[in-house]
Order: sequence, then C-alpha cells, then structure tokens
Amino acid sequence: MKQRKVPLRKDIVTGEMVPKKQLVRVVRSSTGEVSLDPTGKKSGRGAYISLDVEVAKKAKTQKTFDKAFDVKLDDSFYDDLIAYVDHQQARQELFNND
Repeated sequence: MKQRKVPLRKDIVTGEMVPKKQLVRVVRSSTGEVSLDPTGKKSGRGAYISLDVEVAKKAKTQKTFDKAFDVKLDDSFYDDLIAYVDHQQARQELFNND
C-alpha cells in the first residue's frame, strides 16, 4: 500500500512545521470575528497553534493572534484557547493519539 503524505502546517508561535493533527486552527471570519476552529473547516483566514499549553501561554503574552489577524482580542479569548489546548493535550496523553 502506498504511503500517504502527512499534511504539515506552520505553528504561528514557534515557527515549526508540525503535522496538522497536532495543531488547532484559529480562524478570523470575513466579519472580523476570531474563534477556534476544531474541525478545520470554517471559512476565513486561519492560523495554527500547537496543542501545547506552554505555546498557548506564550501566544497570550506575545499577543500573537492580535498581530496575525490585525485585530484587538480580549484576554478571555486567550484564556479559552489555553483551556482548549490543555483539554486536547490531556486527551492525547490519555488516548495516545498521534
């Protein structure tokens, strides 16, 4: 059977190319609303961040998504992002999904 390519995406915080399954997509819609996109199918401009709590905290301190999407985001967005990443990271460790 032929080996399939693993899709890679760039982590916006660290700049590393990582398999898409190990990232979460954040999307800005055409109306300027920024939200998490766990399915990866929402329309709009997307940016990816690793499923790592330390990287999410670094994104909060550096205001990474404010710069990437050219909008002003509340700290509550980053808190939600950190909580989501923490939950997904715990799930990966529990179920050993790669």
